[in-house]
Amino acid sequence: MIVYTVGTFDLLHVGHLALLEYCKSLGGILAVGVASDRVVNSYKPNVPVIPLEQRMEMLRALSCVDIVRPYDDLEYVSGCKELNADIFVIGEDWGNKPHNLAVEAYLESAGKQIKQVLYNPRTSSSAIKQHVRDQSGIVRNLKMAAV
Repeated sequence: MIVYTVGTFDLLHVGHLALLEYCKSLGGILAVGVASDRVVNSYKPNVPVIPLEQRMEMLRALSCVDIVRPYDDLEYVSGCKELNADIFVIGEDWGNKPHNLAVEAYLESAGKQIKQVLYNPRTSSSAIKQHVRDQSGIVRNLKMAAV
C-alpha cells in the first residue's frame, strides 16, 4: 500500500512529523510530494525560507518517509498516478479549488482513498516565522535602548 501526501515542509517541525508518522501508519510506503518555490508562490505570499533541495533532504532523513519527490505544478493527479498511490492524505484546509476537485475525482474513479487530517495545534511554520520576527523586533529594540 502506498500513501501519498504533499506540502511545503518549510521549517520542519513536530506538526510535520506527526502528519508524516500518521501517514506512515496507514500503509507500507510513504511518498511525500514537496512543493517547489514556484508552486508555493502561486498560493502563498512568500516563498519558503528553506530551499527546495534542503527541504527534500530533511524529509529523506526521516525514517518514516520512503519516497520524496518535488512537484512544480499545482496539481496532484499526476503524482498519484505515477506513484500508484492507494491513499492520498490532505490537510484540513483542503477546499474546493479545481486542482483539489480533480484529484478527488481521479481517486474516486480509480477506487483509491482520500483521508483528511487536522493540523497539529502545537505548531506551524507560519507561527515559527512570526515568533522569529517578534524576537528579532525585541532584540532590535533592546539594542536601540542600549545606545
